Amino acid sequence: MTLFLTGSPTRYGEDHFTADNGFLSRVREALDEVTGGAPPKVLLVSAAPDDEGFTKSVLEGMSLCIHRSGIETAEIIMLERSNAGKAAELVARADWIVLCGGHVPTQNRFIHEIRLKELLKGFGGVIMGCSAGSMNCAGKVYSHPELPGEAVDPAYSRWLEGLRLTDIQLIPHLDQVRHVVLDGKRLFEDVIFPDSWNHRFYTFRDGGYVMVRDGRSRLFGEAWEITAGAMRRVSEENKSYSFMNLVFISPHFPQTYWHFCAGARRNGVNVLAIADTPYENLPYQLRDSISDYYKVNNLDDYEEVYRAVAWYAHKWGRIDWIESNNEYWLEQDARLRTDFNVTSGLQSDRIAFVKNKSEMKKCYARGGIPTARQIKASEGPKAVNAFVRKTGYPIIAKPDNGVGATGTTKISSDEELAAWFSSHSDNYGLFVIEEFITGLLVSYDAIFNSRMEPVFENNSVFPTPIMDIVHDNLDTCYWTNKTVPKALAEIGRRTVKAFGIKSRFVHLEFFKLDRDREGLGKKGDYVGLEVNMRPPGGYTPDMMNFAHSTDVFQIWADMVAFDRREKGEGEQFYCAYAARRDGRRYLHSHEEIFARYGAAMCMSERVPDALADDLGNHAYIVRLGSEKEIEPFFEFVTAKG
Repeated sequence: MTLFLTGSPTRYGEDHFTADNGFLSRVREALDEVTGGAPPKVLLVSAAPDDEGFTKSVLEGMSLCIHRSGIETAEIIMLERSNAGKAAELVARADWIVLCGGHVPTQNRFIHEIRLKELLKGFGGVIMGCSAGSMNCAGKVYSHPELPGEAVDPAYSRWLEGLRLTDIQLIPHLDQVRHVVLDGKRLFEDVIFPDSWNHRFYTFRDGGYVMVRDGRSRLFGEAWEITAGAMRRVSEENKSYSFMNLVFISPHFPQTYWHFCAGARRNGVNVLAIADTPYENLPYQLRDSISDYYKVNNLDDYEEVYRAVAWYAHKWGRIDWIESNNEYWLEQDARLRTDFNVTSGLQSDRIAFVKNKSEMKKCYARGGIPTARQIKASEGPKAVNAFVRKTGYPIIAKPDNGVGATGTTKISSDEELAAWFSSHSDNYGLFVIEEFITGLLVSYDAIFNSRMEPVFENNSVFPTPIMDIVHDNLDTCYWTNKTVPKALAEIGRRTVKAFGIKSRFVHLEFFKLDRDREGLGKKGDYVGLEVNMRPPGGYTPDMMNFAHSTDVFQIWADMVAFDRREKGEGEQFYCAYAARRDGRRYLHSHEEIFARYGAAMCMSERVPDALADDLGNHAYIVRLGSEKEIEPFFEFVTAKG
């Protein structure tokens, strides 16, 4: 079902649906999806079912308006008192239901009499509200006084039970009602503003509208929010606003994550931040990108973070998203989603499959994706030795639940294996053992929507694995590709479907085999290494922006708010990263690097200490036109004196 909420689908005084803010095109698109392009059957629902003259004029006016908008119809029927007994039949045959304007309480009584809420269950067509009809679509309808006497009548009820098609409460026809005085009361200042405490109303001029689809609500055109006795503009003409509450955990780290918040805020999302640092210590860019802030003493304290989310739910209403985009907080994010019934991301029952390497194997197998053979170290030295007799040395010991190369060890002999078990006698059960695969380490980075379709894809190449960089304290060098190889995109998409992942930024690691390996594939084939259900770390998101002339933070925010991508791309490049480590003598100075690569330089900065083991201490990032320029750049930056 697609729902359109309007004050009027026309601009004031016009006799056809407005094309402004994409309204007419979106209505036509929604109707075509329902009918396959055939003329729709239209059912109008009267707001004055017992007023024959008014109902007839609305039928004639709406029919004329539809046809003058270029929409052909199979039939247009008005549901009113005379045919109310056929309501179930009329609703069932309709492709397009229009809830007409008029007096809110009068229409509200009629829709309950005909049990319209029940009749609309499972309805798969298009519903459009006009004025009172839009207001009655809410679960809890705010019916502000409209007729003389209602503003001072103590028996007049301003809160009614509606159709529960949305939780958005509208004040239609802003231009016509903004300065109305009713029964000696100013409608906005003396009635609506006082009623807005602990409520949120939205108002816009005729021609603006809200579209609700796939559980997502989006307001188009110039609009205002009214809450807590105040009115603020939330959208402008030819722009939009998304009715969502996003709780973002730890948006201040990594330091670039404020971009995610800024992108969501640009899309009209209420960004509700939770972190463990004083508000005044947050970067100013982050402070400008959030709608509210809750400081906790310790982000590891689940009960404290739970209370923060509960406060937001009380203050802002239903929470739509909970996200950190951070590996460290994945399990806590999932637990919070489970406890608050937030279904837009991973919940606790699925988290093991993306955190534990032993559980990942099951999903890989389900998708037919080759992976290295593995055994749990908890099976003991005897079983692991038998495993090694099949795979041969070297093997890799790595934490079953761990991030990056931390705790990972390469083992090359029986003696080293025995020594490893001896040094991990109290915790070897937390590790897995895998056969060692040689090849080029690559990543498939992508943003997927709720239908598990990629809205953005990227490939990065790591000539030296991070494990070797960390263990041997090597210089870090890697690059982002211009395009994603077709075979990598195919296996990456298949992996996401095997894991059942939707609405996420993912970072999937693969080996590109350097030789034929029995049971795994031919030279050049891709083998699954591990999945990371968050953006790639470090500066890779920035590199993707540089490589593809885009903004992956905004693309993620578009996916959150609109379930699709709205940010485009420009010219494509290779983007290369080379870093230096403190305490080493390098052949070329900082000034010499800029003399040679200054025109291509996208970023040069000190790496935060928390990331230095993986990424070095000072990073240089350049944008290059050809792949053959990458290796000379690496050599120039890292050459030793």
